[in-house]
Amino acid sequence: MKETMLQEVMTEPKHITFRAIPVPEPGPDQVLVRIKNIGVCGSDIHVWHGTHPYTSYPVTQGHEVSGEIVKLGEYVKEFEVGQKVTIEPQVFCGRCYPCLHGKYNLCEKLKVMGFQTTGTASEYFAVDASKVDLLPDGMSFAEGAMIEPLAVTVHAAKRFPDVKGANCVVLGCGPIGILLIQSLKAFGAAKVMATDISDTRLALAASLGADVAVNTKDHDFAEALMDTFGPDKADVMYDCAGSDITMDQAIQNARKGSTIILVAVFGKRASVDLAKLNDSELDLNTSMMYRHEDYVDALRLVNEGKIKLEPLMSKHFAFADYAAAYEYIDANRESTMKVLIDMP
Repeated sequence: MKETMLQEVMTEPKHITFRAIPVPEPGPDQVLVRIKNIGVCGSDIHVWHGTHPYTSYPVTQGHEVSGEIVKLGEYVKEFEVGQKVTIEPQVFCGRCYPCLHGKYNLCEKLKVMGFQTTGTASEYFAVDASKVDLLPDGMSFAEGAMIEPLAVTVHAAKRFPDVKGANCVVLGCGPIGILLIQSLKAFGAAKVMATDISDTRLALAASLGADVAVNTKDHDFAEALMDTFGPDKADVMYDCAGSDITMDQAIQNARKGSTIILVAVFGKRASVDLAKLNDSELDLNTSMMYRHEDYVDALRLVNEGKIKLEPLMSKHFAFADYAAAYEYIDANRESTMKVLIDMP
């Protein structure tokens, strides 16, 4: 094994450098992972543009990741060298009220690798064995790097407890929206209506499980909702776009007494019609990241063939071309789903 490795560092918005540092030695409860693939997500793009509210510079990115175990810490018995893995990137305290009640994704001191603490964008990464999940034998490293965003949507789908047999709406068909459509169908949703203003994204959504795909730039949302579900409308709506427009579409048109779940991150303070929300006694719920059981379900659903990840892979870039990956995303927003970094 090499003595030094390259690590990516974003020193300021739109400026990435690489530095040579020693390959880390895993602690007694850690494993050393040779990183294979890293996914770029919307939150990473916010960091690239300097608009992420909870990230400072310099920062090493990488939270959607796959790799191969190359070394075990002294006390690690549950893994073996050579196994393919993904990593859960949450760093939590384990002592606050949410942590003590099983909701460590809401830790009062939550940090996420690649944002508030060092990410995985290095040739090797030492990590607690408790944060490592095995990839099934037939799963590629590229697919393994997409388990993290899939876990986001698995968790979101389960935030509505009666999704089996439910009529659902997914507003926004970016990577999270399309993964959520697949998650809902995998959990037994009866019908899913997807909305977006991009025909390209809607076509992909329809090919991956959306029963109805509506371009709300060309078609009225309320009419499409009635045409799809009839007067009873939907049981639950998921906002995966995170805009005043989509949230207003949901609030104004939801069936009285039904549920809206916010999955997307709002880039600015929202303007929400609380009077209408109250008048319709709507449950406005939210979904924040995931927990270990969501990773387990995500891995299982992909392994069972119920969720397809490869159609969302837009382009691969070499590790040395990390900045070019962001530039590509900026230049191809409508057609880009998931960009992956291939490690050397």
